[in-house]
Amino acid sequence: MEISKKTLQRIFIGVASCILLYWLLHETERVKNVFTTLETLFAPFIIGAALAFILNVPMRSIERLLKKIPNPGARRILSIVLTLVALLLVLAFVFYMLIPQVGSTVEALVAQLPVFFKQVQDRFNEYLLEHPDIMEWVTANTDLEKLDWNTILQKAGAILGNSLTAIANGAVSAIGSVTGAIVNLVIAIVFSFYCLSRKEILARQGRRVIYSILPEKFCDKLIRILRLTNSTFSSFISGQCVEACILGSMFAVTMAIFRMPYVPLVSVLIAVTALVPVVGAFVGCVLGAFFILVDNPLQAVWFVVIFQVLQQIENNMIYPRVVGTSIGLPGMWVLMAVTIGGNLMGVGGMLLMIPLASVAYTLAREFTDRRLKERNIPDEKVQDQPPELQSKFKEKRKASKQKRAHKKLLRFQEKQNK
Repeated sequence: MEISKKTLQRIFIGVASCILLYWLLHETERVKNVFTTLETLFAPFIIGAALAFILNVPMRSIERLLKKIPNPGARRILSIVLTLVALLLVLAFVFYMLIPQVGSTVEALVAQLPVFFKQVQDRFNEYLLEHPDIMEWVTANTDLEKLDWNTILQKAGAILGNSLTAIANGAVSAIGSVTGAIVNLVIAIVFSFYCLSRKEILARQGRRVIYSILPEKFCDKLIRILRLTNSTFSSFISGQCVEACILGSMFAVTMAIFRMPYVPLVSVLIAVTALVPVVGAFVGCVLGAFFILVDNPLQAVWFVVIFQVLQQIENNMIYPRVVGTSIGLPGMWVLMAVTIGGNLMGVGGMLLMIPLASVAYTLAREFTDRRLKERNIPDEKVQDQPPELQSKFKEKRKASKQKRAHKKLLRFQEKQNK
């Protein structure tokens, strides 16, 4: 029996896959080290590609507005510059609203801390005076004369020395980490600009590589799925930004109506944290309630109540329609995607799972429609209540009513005969 070349290739791929799977399952530490090394090496470029993908959403709109510029290169450079300027203006606005208010709130909190500690001390002294038995127990069990102060001071000095050493080592490590993070961020930003300026060339090169390796039909499906994913993620980013602006505006108007303090600070804070789907605004609620608590505790309680009301409106009416409609995903599946993504990968999982769920939902719907068409299933059979099933249901219900009426009539006749 002669074995063909294609069969040998399949056997080789199968054996290699089994060996690779065995290595992955039995050498978990080495696999983890390999992935950690790869992550460290490629982290700036992955971050840069993600940043380029996000910035491409506003840059595409700006480039459409500049379509009258005849030179494509000049139009591309100008759109990148305007996108960067818009991003810096947004960040400057956020920091301008947050930093001064946070500083004043911290100053007010620091000024009130001594009063708070004094109140706690007075309450504690009053409690001891009201309960003399506790005071006697404390006095009886804390004999200050028997304490070895030299030993205590030596131990305190040793602990302090070890702490200073640990702090120094931690500071050196932190400085190194911060320096590395800054370098990686600069590399990521530069790489993102390269990606934005050459995005058509990079896409074309990627298609050439894919078609040169994989079968053509598979490549057609893969390119279509990638384009659908790109469109869905872009719609999700724009929808998430619109939803955050709407929620921040709702809080600004409501807090102004109820004359609450820190309206710009809290509304901007909630808008920024709302970029994390569904649950991000709760972080803004905690921080906003803390800031208002320093000024007026009663208003902080009312703020939490108002937050719950607005959050219900946002979760049930605004978010599923704004974000869910923009990505073609019903509100029920948006909530499920957020929950599953958060449990699997935290905040990043929430941001990734909604567009991925939208892509999966679209592909499943197309597959279902195609299979129904291939099997020649009539449209009336997949309606909410098909006519033939509806008629059978009515017939059964009518027959059960007649049976119950007949039983009632028999019981009535039996009573009359008795």
